[in-house]
Amino acid sequence: LSQLPGWSLRPDGSIVIATGNDDALGLYRCTPYNSYGTAGESRPTRVLLKDPPAFTVQPKEEYFQEVGRELVIPCAAHGDPPPTITWVKVGSVGKSSAQVDGNSSLVLRPLIKEQHGVWECTATNQVASVTTATSVHVLGTSPHAVTNVSVLPLLLAANISWEPGFDGGYFQRFSVWYTPLVRYPPRAHHDWVSLSVPAGAQHLLVENLQPDTSYQFSVLAQNKLGSGPFSQIVTSVPRGFPVTTVPPEPPAMTVHVFLSPPRALTANETMRGVLLRWEPPARASVALSGYALELRQDKGGWEVLERSIPGTDTQVLVPGLIKDAFYEFRLVAFAGSYISDPSNTVNVSTAGMEVYPSRTQLPELLPQPVLAGVIGGICFLSVAVIFSTMAACIMNRRRAARLRKRRQDPPLVFSP
Repeated sequence: LSQLPGWSLRPDGSIVIATGNDDALGLYRCTPYNSYGTAGESRPTRVLLKDPPAFTVQPKEEYFQEVGRELVIPCAAHGDPPPTITWVKVGSVGKSSAQVDGNSSLVLRPLIKEQHGVWECTATNQVASVTTATSVHVLGTSPHAVTNVSVLPLLLAANISWEPGFDGGYFQRFSVWYTPLVRYPPRAHHDWVSLSVPAGAQHLLVENLQPDTSYQFSVLAQNKLGSGPFSQIVTSVPRGFPVTTVPPEPPAMTVHVFLSPPRALTANETMRGVLLRWEPPARASVALSGYALELRQDKGGWEVLERSIPGTDTQVLVPGLIKDAFYEFRLVAFAGSYISDPSNTVNVSTAGMEVYPSRTQLPELLPQPVLAGVIGGICFLSVAVIFSTMAACIMNRRRAARLRKRRQDPPLVFSP
Protein backbone atom coordinates (compact mmCIF):
# COMPACT_ATOMS: atom_id res chain seq x y z
CA LEU A 1 0.00 0.00 0.00
CA SER A 2 2.88 2.38 0.61
CA GLN A 3 3.61 2.37 -3.12
CA LEU A 4 0.13 3.63 -3.98
CA PRO A 5 -0.37 7.36 -3.20
CA GLY A 6 -3.51 8.07 -1.24
CA TRP A 7 -3.99 4.45 -0.08
CA SER A 8 -3.98 3.64 3.64
CA LEU A 9 -4.96 0.81 5.99
CA ARG A 10 -7.13 1.52 9.04
CA PRO A 11 -6.73 -0.29 12.39
CA ASP A 12 -9.96 -2.17 11.75
CA GLY A 13 -8.56 -3.58 8.51
CA SER A 14 -10.42 -1.30 6.07
CA ILE A 15 -8.61 0.12 3.03
CA VAL A 16 -9.06 3.83 2.36
CA ILE A 17 -8.57 5.00 -1.26
CA ALA A 18 -8.42 8.80 -1.21
CA THR A 19 -8.61 9.23 -5.00
CA GLY A 20 -10.33 6.66 -7.15
CA ASN A 21 -8.68 5.87 -10.51
CA ASP A 22 -7.89 2.91 -12.71
CA ASP A 23 -5.43 1.59 -10.11
CA ALA A 24 -8.36 0.82 -7.80
CA LEU A 25 -10.16 -1.43 -10.30
CA GLY A 26 -10.09 -5.19 -9.69
CA LEU A 27 -10.89 -7.97 -7.22
CA TYR A 28 -10.01 -7.72 -3.52
CA ARG A 29 -9.75 -10.35 -0.78
CA CYS A 30 -9.17 -9.85 2.94
CA THR A 31 -7.16 -12.36 5.01
CA PRO A 32 -7.41 -12.02 8.81
CA TYR A 33 -4.67 -13.59 10.94
CA ASN A 34 -3.13 -13.55 14.40
CA SER A 35 -0.36 -15.41 16.23
CA TYR A 36 -2.17 -18.73 15.73
CA GLY A 37 -2.50 -18.28 11.98
CA THR A 38 -5.53 -17.64 9.78
CA ALA A 39 -8.85 -19.27 9.01
CA GLY A 40 -8.60 -18.32 5.34
CA GLU A 41 -9.34 -15.41 3.10
CA SER A 42 -12.67 -13.70 2.54
CA ARG A 43 -14.85 -13.96 -0.50
CA PRO A 44 -13.67 -11.66 -3.31
CA THR A 45 -15.21 -8.23 -3.82
CA ARG A 46 -14.99 -6.21 -7.03
CA VAL A 47 -14.25 -2.49 -7.14
CA LEU A 48 -15.90 -0.55 -9.99
CA LEU A 49 -15.52 3.11 -10.86
CA LYS A 50 -18.72 5.11 -11.37
CA ASP A 51 -19.08 8.71 -12.53
CA PRO A 52 -21.11 11.27 -10.56
CA PRO A 53 -23.71 13.31 -12.46
CA ALA A 54 -22.48 16.26 -14.52
CA PHE A 55 -24.72 18.77 -16.32
CA THR A 56 -24.46 18.84 -20.09
CA VAL A 57 -27.24 21.45 -20.49
CA GLN A 58 -28.01 23.99 -17.76
CA PRO A 59 -30.90 26.49 -17.61
CA LYS A 60 -30.25 30.21 -17.86
CA GLU A 61 -30.19 32.32 -14.70
CA GLU A 62 -33.55 33.99 -15.47
CA TYR A 63 -36.57 33.46 -17.71
CA PHE A 64 -39.30 36.02 -18.49
CA GLN A 65 -42.59 34.88 -20.02
CA GLU A 66 -46.20 36.13 -20.27
CA VAL A 67 -48.84 34.45 -18.13
CA GLY A 68 -50.92 31.86 -19.99
CA ARG A 69 -48.19 31.01 -22.48
CA GLU A 70 -45.77 28.07 -22.56
CA LEU A 71 -42.30 28.09 -21.01
CA VAL A 72 -39.79 25.25 -21.56
CA ILE A 73 -36.57 25.26 -19.47
CA PRO A 74 -33.89 22.75 -20.55
CA CYS A 75 -31.78 20.67 -18.16
CA ALA A 76 -29.71 17.56 -18.98
CA ALA A 77 -26.90 15.59 -17.32
CA HIS A 78 -24.81 12.45 -17.82
CA GLY A 79 -23.12 10.03 -15.43
CA ASP A 80 -22.50 6.35 -14.71
CA PRO A 81 -25.09 5.10 -14.04
CA PRO A 82 -27.23 7.62 -15.98
CA PRO A 83 -28.74 10.14 -13.52
CA THR A 84 -32.40 10.91 -12.86
CA ILE A 85 -33.53 14.52 -13.44
CA THR A 86 -36.09 16.10 -11.10
CA TRP A 87 -37.52 19.64 -10.90
CA VAL A 88 -38.86 21.38 -7.80
CA LYS A 89 -39.98 24.94 -7.00
CA VAL A 90 -38.13 26.40 -4.01
CA GLY A 91 -40.47 27.12 -1.12
CA SER A 92 -43.48 25.33 -2.63
CA VAL A 93 -45.78 23.24 -0.44
CA GLY A 94 -47.11 20.01 -1.90
CA LYS A 95 -46.89 18.75 -5.45
CA SER A 96 -46.48 21.37 -8.17
CA SER A 97 -48.35 21.42 -11.49
CA ALA A 98 -45.12 21.39 -13.53
CA GLN A 99 -44.36 18.73 -16.15
CA VAL A 100 -41.07 17.24 -17.38
CA ASP A 101 -40.73 16.14 -21.01
CA GLY A 102 -38.62 13.32 -22.45
CA ASN A 103 -35.52 15.55 -22.56
CA SER A 104 -35.77 16.30 -18.82
CA SER A 105 -36.83 19.88 -19.61
CA LEU A 106 -39.29 21.69 -17.33
CA VAL A 107 -42.56 22.44 -19.16
CA LEU A 108 -44.87 25.09 -17.71
CA ARG A 109 -48.02 25.01 -19.84
CA PRO A 110 -49.94 27.24 -19.34
CA LEU A 111 -47.75 29.50 -17.23
CA ILE A 112 -49.58 30.75 -14.12
CA LYS A 113 -48.79 33.38 -11.48
CA GLU A 114 -48.08 30.80 -8.76
CA GLN A 115 -45.18 29.35 -10.81
CA HIS A 116 -43.20 32.59 -10.39
CA GLY A 117 -40.05 32.02 -8.32
CA VAL A 118 -36.87 29.93 -8.14
CA TRP A 119 -36.83 26.43 -9.66
CA GLU A 120 -34.12 23.80 -9.04
CA CYS A 121 -33.02 21.02 -11.41
CA THR A 122 -31.38 18.07 -9.60
CA ALA A 123 -29.47 15.20 -11.24
CA THR A 124 -29.07 12.12 -9.02
CA ASN A 125 -27.45 8.69 -9.38
CA GLN A 126 -25.91 6.14 -6.98
CA VAL A 127 -22.74 8.22 -6.66
CA ALA A 128 -23.92 11.77 -5.94
CA SER A 129 -26.48 14.52 -6.58
CA VAL A 130 -25.89 17.90 -8.24
CA THR A 131 -28.29 20.86 -8.41
CA THR A 132 -28.64 24.00 -10.53
CA ALA A 133 -31.23 26.78 -10.18
CA THR A 134 -33.04 29.34 -12.34
CA SER A 135 -35.53 32.17 -11.69
CA VAL A 136 -38.90 32.30 -13.50
CA HIS A 137 -40.59 35.71 -13.84
CA VAL A 138 -44.28 35.56 -14.83
CA LEU A 139 -45.33 38.75 -16.64
CA GLY A 140 -48.83 40.18 -17.05
CA THR A 141 -50.14 39.42 -13.54
CA SER A 142 -51.18 41.37 -10.47
CA PRO A 143 -48.36 42.11 -8.01
CA HIS A 144 -47.02 39.59 -5.53
CA ALA A 145 -47.30 40.16 -1.79
CA VAL A 146 -44.72 42.36 -0.09
CA THR A 147 -42.41 40.75 2.47
CA ASN A 148 -40.55 41.64 5.66
CA VAL A 149 -43.14 44.13 6.93
CA SER A 150 -41.85 45.90 10.06
CA VAL A 151 -43.45 48.54 12.29
CA LEU A 152 -41.44 51.05 14.35
CA PRO A 153 -43.64 52.51 17.16
CA LEU A 154 -43.24 56.29 17.59
CA LEU A 155 -44.94 59.04 19.60
CA LEU A 156 -48.62 58.83 18.52
CA ALA A 157 -47.41 57.39 15.20
CA ALA A 158 -45.81 54.36 13.58
CA ASN A 159 -43.33 53.98 10.71
CA ILE A 160 -44.13 51.01 8.42
CA SER A 161 -41.51 49.62 6.02
CA TRP A 162 -41.45 46.59 3.71
CA GLU A 163 -39.73 44.89 0.78
CA PRO A 164 -41.70 44.90 -2.51
CA GLY A 165 -42.61 41.65 -4.24
CA PHE A 166 -42.46 41.06 -7.99
CA ASP A 167 -44.57 43.69 -9.81
CA GLY A 168 -45.98 41.32 -12.46
CA GLY A 169 -44.30 43.29 -15.25
CA TYR A 170 -46.10 46.59 -14.56
CA PHE A 171 -45.51 49.62 -12.35
CA GLN A 172 -46.91 48.98 -8.88
CA ARG A 173 -48.11 51.25 -6.08
CA PHE A 174 -48.57 50.48 -2.41
CA SER A 175 -51.10 51.34 0.26
CA VAL A 176 -50.88 50.84 4.01
CA TRP A 177 -53.97 49.50 5.81
CA TYR A 178 -54.42 49.73 9.57
CA THR A 179 -57.11 49.33 12.23
CA PRO A 180 -57.21 49.77 16.03
CA LEU A 181 -57.81 46.82 18.28
CA VAL A 182 -60.38 47.89 20.87
CA ARG A 183 -61.54 45.70 23.74
CA TYR A 184 -65.23 46.00 22.88
CA PRO A 185 -65.55 46.69 19.14
CA PRO A 186 -68.90 48.14 17.96
CA ARG A 187 -69.04 45.50 15.24
CA ALA A 188 -67.58 42.06 14.86
CA HIS A 189 -65.53 43.15 11.83
CA HIS A 190 -62.96 45.92 12.22
CA ASP A 191 -63.00 48.97 9.94
CA TRP A 192 -59.67 49.25 8.13
CA VAL A 193 -58.25 52.64 7.04
CA SER A 194 -56.02 52.82 3.96
CA LEU A 195 -53.30 55.37 3.17
CA SER A 196 -51.67 55.75 -0.26
CA VAL A 197 -47.88 55.50 -0.43
CA PRO A 198 -45.95 57.97 -2.65
CA ALA A 199 -44.67 56.42 -5.87
CA GLY A 200 -41.34 54.66 -5.41
CA ALA A 201 -41.44 54.71 -1.59
CA GLN A 202 -41.07 51.57 0.53
CA HIS A 203 -42.07 53.09 3.86
CA LEU A 204 -44.83 55.30 5.28
CA LEU A 205 -45.33 57.29 8.49
CA VAL A 206 -48.84 56.78 9.94
CA GLU A 207 -49.69 59.66 12.28
CA ASN A 208 -52.52 60.73 14.63
CA LEU A 209 -52.76 57.32 16.32
CA GLN A 210 -54.20 56.80 19.77
CA PRO A 211 -51.60 56.27 22.50
CA ASP A 212 -51.27 52.90 24.21
CA THR A 213 -53.68 51.29 21.74
CA SER A 214 -52.85 48.19 19.73
CA TYR A 215 -53.00 48.58 15.94
CA GLN A 216 -52.85 46.04 13.14
CA PHE A 217 -50.95 46.99 9.97
CA SER A 218 -50.84 45.40 6.50
CA VAL A 219 -49.49 46.48 3.10
CA LEU A 220 -51.25 46.01 -0.27
CA ALA A 221 -49.59 46.20 -3.71
CA GLN A 222 -51.54 47.19 -6.86
CA ASN A 223 -50.78 47.58 -10.57
CA LYS A 224 -52.86 48.14 -13.72
CA LEU A 225 -54.21 44.58 -13.58
CA GLY A 226 -55.46 44.72 -10.01
CA SER A 227 -54.43 44.13 -6.41
CA GLY A 228 -52.11 41.51 -5.06
CA PRO A 229 -52.63 39.70 -1.75
CA PHE A 230 -52.32 41.55 1.53
CA SER A 231 -49.06 41.18 3.39
CA GLN A 232 -48.69 39.53 6.75
CA ILE A 233 -50.53 41.44 9.52
CA VAL A 234 -48.20 43.08 12.05
CA THR A 235 -49.45 44.34 15.41
CA SER A 236 -47.82 47.24 17.28
CA VAL A 237 -48.58 49.83 19.99
CA PRO A 238 -47.67 53.53 19.40
CA ARG A 239 -46.05 55.35 22.29
CA GLY A 240 -47.95 57.98 24.31
CA PHE A 241 -46.77 61.17 26.01
CA PRO A 242 -44.55 60.50 29.04
CA VAL A 243 -46.01 61.29 32.48
CA THR A 244 -43.71 63.47 34.60
CA THR A 245 -45.14 62.39 37.98
CA VAL A 246 -44.18 58.74 37.53
CA PRO A 247 -41.09 57.06 36.14
CA PRO A 248 -41.15 56.84 32.34
CA GLU A 249 -42.57 53.68 30.90
CA PRO A 250 -40.30 51.36 28.93
CA PRO A 251 -40.51 51.61 25.15
CA ALA A 252 -43.58 50.00 23.69
CA MET A 253 -42.96 46.47 22.47
CA THR A 254 -44.60 44.70 19.61
CA VAL A 255 -47.64 42.77 20.81
CA HIS A 256 -47.50 39.10 19.88
CA VAL A 257 -50.98 37.92 19.00
CA PHE A 258 -51.50 34.19 19.44
CA LEU A 259 -54.47 33.68 17.11
CA SER A 260 -53.87 31.45 14.14
CA PRO A 261 -56.32 31.41 11.20
CA PRO A 262 -59.08 28.81 10.77
CA ARG A 263 -57.80 25.58 9.23
CA ALA A 264 -58.76 23.17 6.47
CA LEU A 265 -61.58 25.23 4.89
CA THR A 266 -63.47 23.03 2.37
CA ALA A 267 -66.55 23.47 0.16
CA ASN A 268 -69.14 20.86 -0.88
CA GLU A 269 -72.21 21.20 -3.11
CA THR A 270 -75.51 20.18 -1.49
CA MET A 271 -79.18 20.29 -2.50
CA ARG A 272 -79.62 23.57 -0.57
CA GLY A 273 -76.44 25.38 -1.58
CA VAL A 274 -72.68 25.26 -0.90
CA LEU A 275 -71.69 23.85 2.52
CA LEU A 276 -68.42 25.23 3.95
CA ARG A 277 -66.62 23.29 6.70
CA TRP A 278 -63.47 24.18 8.66
CA GLU A 279 -61.45 23.40 11.76
CA PRO A 280 -60.94 25.92 14.61
CA PRO A 281 -57.64 27.83 14.93
CA ALA A 282 -54.81 25.78 16.36
CA ARG A 283 -53.75 28.56 18.78
CA ALA A 284 -55.72 31.35 20.46
CA SER A 285 -54.51 33.46 23.39
CA VAL A 286 -58.11 34.14 24.51
CA ALA A 287 -61.44 32.39 24.05
CA LEU A 288 -62.68 32.24 20.45
CA SER A 289 -65.66 34.59 19.97
CA GLY A 290 -66.70 34.03 16.35
CA TYR A 291 -65.95 33.96 12.65
CA ALA A 292 -66.51 36.19 9.61
CA LEU A 293 -66.99 34.74 6.13
CA GLU A 294 -65.65 36.68 3.13
CA LEU A 295 -66.15 36.05 -0.58
CA ARG A 296 -65.38 37.54 -3.93
CA GLN A 297 -66.94 36.84 -7.29
CA ASP A 298 -65.02 36.45 -10.56
CA LYS A 299 -61.72 37.75 -9.11
CA GLY A 300 -63.35 40.97 -7.83
CA GLY A 301 -62.87 42.62 -4.45
CA TRP A 302 -63.39 40.76 -1.20
CA GLU A 303 -66.75 41.36 0.53
CA VAL A 304 -68.01 40.33 3.99
CA LEU A 305 -70.77 37.76 3.49
CA GLU A 306 -71.48 36.87 7.14
CA ARG A 307 -69.85 38.63 10.09
CA SER A 308 -71.53 36.92 13.07
CA ILE A 309 -70.84 33.18 12.82
CA PRO A 310 -70.71 31.71 16.38
CA GLY A 311 -67.32 30.53 17.57
CA THR A 312 -68.72 27.06 18.32
CA ASP A 313 -69.75 26.46 14.67
CA THR A 314 -67.51 24.63 12.22
CA GLN A 315 -69.75 24.81 9.16
CA VAL A 316 -72.06 27.23 7.36
CA LEU A 317 -74.46 26.88 4.42
CA VAL A 318 -74.21 29.48 1.63
CA PRO A 319 -77.36 29.67 -0.56
CA GLY A 320 -78.27 32.25 -3.20
CA LEU A 321 -75.22 31.97 -5.47
CA ILE A 322 -75.50 33.16 -9.07
CA LYS A 323 -75.44 30.42 -11.69
CA ASP A 324 -72.44 30.09 -14.05
CA ALA A 325 -70.18 32.20 -11.81
CA PHE A 326 -66.86 31.68 -10.02
CA TYR A 327 -66.62 32.32 -6.28
CA GLU A 328 -63.79 32.34 -3.73
CA PHE A 329 -64.39 31.97 0.01
CA ARG A 330 -62.15 32.51 3.03
CA LEU A 331 -62.67 32.73 6.79
CA VAL A 332 -61.23 34.86 9.59
CA ALA A 333 -61.52 34.22 13.32
CA PHE A 334 -62.14 36.64 16.21
CA ALA A 335 -60.90 36.14 19.76
CA GLY A 336 -61.49 39.03 22.13
CA SER A 337 -60.14 42.12 20.36
CA TYR A 338 -57.97 40.22 17.91
CA ILE A 339 -58.60 39.17 14.33
CA SER A 340 -56.69 36.35 12.67
CA ASP A 341 -55.15 36.14 9.24
CA PRO A 342 -57.48 34.74 6.55
CA SER A 343 -57.76 30.98 6.21
CA ASN A 344 -56.97 29.10 3.04
CA THR A 345 -59.12 30.09 0.04
CA VAL A 346 -61.58 27.62 -1.53
CA ASN A 347 -62.92 28.02 -5.06
CA VAL A 348 -66.54 27.28 -6.04
CA SER A 349 -67.80 27.29 -9.64
CA THR A 350 -71.56 27.27 -10.19
CA ALA A 351 -71.25 26.30 -13.87
CA GLY A 352 -73.77 23.54 -14.45
CA MET A 353 -74.93 23.55 -10.83
CA GLU A 354 -78.59 23.56 -9.76
CA VAL A 355 -78.56 26.84 -7.80
CA TYR A 356 -81.32 27.40 -5.22
CA PRO A 357 -81.66 31.13 -4.41
CA SER A 358 -82.11 32.23 -0.82
CA ARG A 359 -85.27 34.02 0.36
CA THR A 360 -83.30 37.19 1.07
CA GLN A 361 -80.71 38.48 -1.33
CA LEU A 362 -77.30 39.32 0.09
CA PRO A 363 -76.60 43.07 -0.20
CA GLU A 364 -72.85 42.48 -0.44
CA LEU A 365 -73.35 40.65 -3.76
CA LEU A 366 -74.97 43.72 -5.43
CA PRO A 367 -72.23 45.90 -6.97
CA GLN A 368 -72.23 49.51 -5.82
CA PRO A 369 -72.54 50.98 -9.37
CA VAL A 370 -75.65 48.85 -10.02
CA LEU A 371 -77.14 49.82 -6.65
CA ALA A 372 -76.49 53.53 -7.35
CA GLY A 373 -78.14 53.20 -10.77
CA VAL A 374 -81.26 51.56 -9.28
CA ILE A 375 -81.61 54.25 -6.60
CA GLY A 376 -81.07 57.04 -9.17
CA GLY A 377 -83.74 55.55 -11.46
CA ILE A 378 -86.26 55.33 -8.62
CA CYS A 379 -85.58 58.97 -7.64
CA PHE A 380 -85.98 60.15 -11.25
CA LEU A 381 -89.30 58.34 -11.66
CA SER A 382 -90.55 59.78 -8.36
CA VAL A 383 -89.69 63.35 -9.41
CA ALA A 384 -91.30 62.81 -12.84
CA VAL A 385 -94.55 61.59 -11.23
CA ILE A 386 -94.64 64.60 -8.87
CA PHE A 387 -94.10 67.11 -11.70
CA SER A 388 -96.74 65.41 -13.89
CA THR A 389 -99.28 65.55 -11.06
CA MET A 390 -98.57 69.25 -10.40
CA ALA A 391 -98.86 70.09 -14.12
CA ALA A 392 -102.21 68.29 -14.37
CA CYS A 393 -103.55 70.17 -11.33
CA ILE A 394 -102.51 73.56 -12.76
CA MET A 395 -104.10 72.80 -16.15
CA ASN A 396 -107.38 71.72 -14.50
CA ARG A 397 -107.53 74.93 -12.45
CA ARG A 398 -106.96 77.14 -15.54
CA ARG A 399 -109.63 75.28 -17.49
CA ALA A 400 -112.17 75.68 -14.67
CA ALA A 401 -111.40 79.44 -14.45
CA ARG A 402 -112.04 79.92 -18.19
CA LEU A 403 -115.41 78.10 -17.95
CA ARG A 404 -116.53 80.29 -15.02
CA LYS A 405 -115.56 83.44 -16.92
CA ARG A 406 -117.58 82.42 -19.99
CA ARG A 407 -120.66 81.82 -17.86
CA GLN A 408 -120.39 85.24 -16.18
CA ASP A 409 -119.99 87.28 -19.43
CA PRO A 410 -123.37 88.47 -21.05
CA PRO A 411 -124.18 87.00 -24.46
CA LEU A 412 -123.64 89.12 -27.58
CA VAL A 413 -126.84 90.10 -29.55
CA PHE A 414 -126.66 91.19 -33.18
CA SER A 415 -129.67 93.20 -34.62
CA PRO A 416 -130.52 93.04 -38.29
